[in-house]
Amino acid sequence: MQDVIYIEEVDQAATLLNPLRLDLLKRMAEPRSCPELAEFIGETAQKVYYHVKALERAGLVKKVGERRIRGTVEGRYQAKGRSYWLSPSLVGRIGGRGRARDQFSLGFLLTLAEELQADIGHLSEVDAEEVPSLGLSAEIYLEDSARRAAFLQEVQHTVEALARKYGVRGSDEVPHGKGQSFRLVLACYPKPVSRRKGRSSEETH
Repeated sequence: MQDVIYIEEVDQAATLLNPLRLDLLKRMAEPRSCPELAEFIGETAQKVYYHVKALERAGLVKKVGERRIRGTVEGRYQAKGRSYWLSPSLVGRIGGRGRARDQFSLGFLLTLAEELQADIGHLSEVDAEEVPSLGLSAEIYLEDSARRAAFLQEVQHTVEALARKYGVRGSDEVPHGKGQSFRLVLACYPKPVSRRKGRSSEETH
């Protein structure tokens, strides 16, 4: 089972975005037959079979075995991924990508997030036991504009130093057959307040 199934095709997304099918997927972390699934969700086996086959055709679940029950052969199906991500490209960006080039705009952060999501989604398709990667997260408290400016300057200097030491200017400078190219993404933004009533952002972080 893949960690992530990255969905970029409209037809595949349309197949997934159905409340009943989403419920079925959640219940197929382990191999299940259609009668088992039907009992879980309170529907007929025939209706469940129709939706499971649609998910199978879309490449979202797979048939992993069969068993004979009272003279009838039941297929057993399992979700192909532990999670499913929809590509932002399915919707696109309305009005062009002008603001996405502004380093201080939310559009720029969204562009970075889209690129990160796409990269991770495609890496999940790699047939490897382990993909070398690193994730870091920290909360920074900046009480005034002067301290924010100082923090930004220090971050820029740090990233520039790393780029000078380890980076390359273009693909022509990457040695062929040696090492591996990595992407470094850094984002800093105000922490949103939780929209859930009765719970603070600290409680939901």
